Amino acid sequence: MTVMETTAEATGTDICVAPPEREPRRPDGRDKYTISEVVALTGLTAHTLRWYERIGLMPHVDRSHTGQRRYSNRDLDWLGLVGKLRLTGMPVADMVRYAELVRAGDHTYRERYELLEATRRDVRSRIAELQDTLAVLDRKIDFYGDTGRALASERS
Repeated sequence: MTVMETTAEATGTDICVAPPEREPRRPDGRDKYTISEVVALTGLTAHTLRWYERIGLMPHVDRSHTGQRRYSNRDLDWLGLVGKLRLTGMPVADMVRYAELVRAGDHTYRERYELLEATRRDVRSRIAELQDTLAVLDRKIDFYGDTGRALASERS
């Protein structure tokens, strides 16, 4: 089983692996990409892609007859999900654990759920902290804007 072979109850497919709309458009009808093409499509470095494969974050990447990596659309979808997980601040060890759980099969749904649920709690906590910080910044900006206008009107 590959990392991408997951299913959701309602749709029969894992909706989390669809490429984000802001990602560069993939060539129609293609399903094999060189590492340099994946670099261009994802913004990741070749070093990062090799590292992801080495640590088990990427599923097995096919190779050409000359040994060059050939990434599939499924691999690109997985990299999109990994990018989202990175943005959450999820530790690499947890991302690797998630990948291992996916590869292990359907009996790991509960563990995957719990891992993602914990990450969501962390993200929501960070969002709340950022909202509080934004409110402080807004108050300071309003203060300095009002003070600046008051000082400017006094001088004129």
